[in-house]
Amino acid sequence: MPPHDIPHDNFLQDSAPPDRVSATARRAVRVGIGGPVGSGKTTLVGSLCALLRDELSIVVVTNDIFTSEDADALRNAAALPTERIVAVQTGCCPHTAIRDDIAANLDAVEQLETLHGDVDLTLVESGGDNLTAIFSRGLVDVQVFVLDTAGGDDVPRKGGPGVAMADLLVINKVDLAQYVGSDVNQMLSDARDRRDGRPVIPTSLVDQSGAREVAEWVVAQIAARRQ
Repeated sequence: MPPHDIPHDNFLQDSAPPDRVSATARRAVRVGIGGPVGSGKTTLVGSLCALLRDELSIVVVTNDIFTSEDADALRNAAALPTERIVAVQTGCCPHTAIRDDIAANLDAVEQLETLHGDVDLTLVESGGDNLTAIFSRGLVDVQVFVLDTAGGDDVPRKGGPGVAMADLLVINKVDLAQYVGSDVNQMLSDARDRRDGRPVIPTSLVDQSGAREVAEWVVAQIAARRQ
């Protein structure tokens, strides 16, 4: 079966096995990108690849239920060479494959990292899901949760594991807020109230430069794990 077409057949894998923990400093830093449908996860992944691919070795795993649409979008945009992007077809609720049974994603990640060697950054994009869709710590080292202003400015106030617990919260599509009646400052304030000091970054991904602050955060995560 081609590596870019991996179906997922099958909760609690919140700790990596000891051998993987000990290898953390020697392998790629794995960053999970989650958030609701349409929040801009794929666009963010593509922008991060474009901003960082000249200085880092990057691979990407995407998740869709029955298709490889997100992976195809990244390939068509030439975010990375085709062989560095793999699609996992979950066949089930997307958060199941990133939190409850991570086997298909972990296999895809490890295959990509082995194939390309000396990978610096592995991005794992969740299929779009709700505010509870967080990643198992056995799959990723840090996670980014993406909301968008078009989803409603009350969403950060509602909280949930994604909003409260992700290592980084991104409030995307701030350029659209005026057209959908959302108050970006209120969204940022509500998010910070629920995040106990964890960072929140507003973005507009009309072009790749809108992801620069997120890219700098990712680079800082890699540097911190290599000290």
